[in-house]
Amino acid sequence: MSTENALLKRLKNGGNLVVAEGYIFEFERKGYLQAGTFVPEVTIEHPELVMQMYEEFVHAGSDVVLAFTYYAHREKLRLIGRENELEAMNRAALQMARQVADKHGCLMAGNISNTTAYIPDDPESHAKVEQIFKEQVVIAAEGGADYIVGETFSHFGEASIALQAILKYGKGLPAVITLSPPATDTMIDGVTLADACKRLEDAGAAVVGLNCGRGPETMLPAIREIMKVCKGPVAALPVTYRTTPQEPTFFSLTIPGTKSRAFPLELCTCLCGRCHIEEFANQCREMGVQYVGLCCGNSANMTRIVAQGYGRTPPAARYAPAMEKHFIFGDKTKFKDTYTEGVRAHVGGDFD
Repeated sequence: MSTENALLKRLKNGGNLVVAEGYIFEFERKGYLQAGTFVPEVTIEHPELVMQMYEEFVHAGSDVVLAFTYYAHREKLRLIGRENELEAMNRAALQMARQVADKHGCLMAGNISNTTAYIPDDPESHAKVEQIFKEQVVIAAEGGADYIVGETFSHFGEASIALQAILKYGKGLPAVITLSPPATDTMIDGVTLADACKRLEDAGAAVVGLNCGRGPETMLPAIREIMKVCKGPVAALPVTYRTTPQEPTFFSLTIPGTKSRAFPLELCTCLCGRCHIEEFANQCREMGVQYVGLCCGNSANMTRIVAQGYGRTPPAARYAPAMEKHFIFGDKTKFKDTYTEGVRAHVGGDFD
């Protein structure tokens, strides 16, 4: 008698999952990963920090430990001369993810991503991309993943190869395929986002949707269109930056007050506030998005907001803000007028 897959079981009958992503940017911010190459060397150089970030995201409410194997593929490792460490890097990330997932009763996902090697009209590149995916998929299946994520694809063709690689080499594990939307609602190779997701779903993906590229404001309209044509669970994992119709992706964002590109080093000037993340989570829940999370720019406090928006009470909820207890801006009946009136009048801003 076969056992029902953990991912499919959780999503059955309208169930949902909160999924924390965003390891790349978090480790760059902390000083353990290089912007530009964005290769997760930290996995083998400081495994204790990767383990800690897994724990932090679960503490904040993530239902899934996503193994940090994003960009741990042959094409990226070639850039830094560490191709011979591909297996060690992937297996270490998966082993730690499985350990944390088992400790907390979470799911664990393997992860493959855009290869930077795909060329639409070049069959030779397609064969190369399949081999890149195969290496990681095989290791993920052997590493005990509950399912495998293929993400951040701007070409429908590459996303299709990723899906087929998971189905072919993943020992029956379900595939979650998410696309990184460009500035328009059409993939670089001419397929609309909605049609791409429908075709991927029809081809066997358990979950389809969008990740990365766009922030909440510009991702949600596309998610609504995808949900009109897809029958199964849809994923929404935006970056945590204030993209707009005029600057629809985080690649196109400008530093406020200038015409200079913010990506990637000045994206902090465009970061979403907590209220934006809360609104995103609330809208996703109302829309029925079953697979929800945050990508680049995510941090544990933002994951907590999404988790609470989806009705979770994670351990981190104990430390959710309680500004009524602040000695200046809190409940005036609980603190001295010297602070709630006197000091407040001198710190600037009239918000009362």
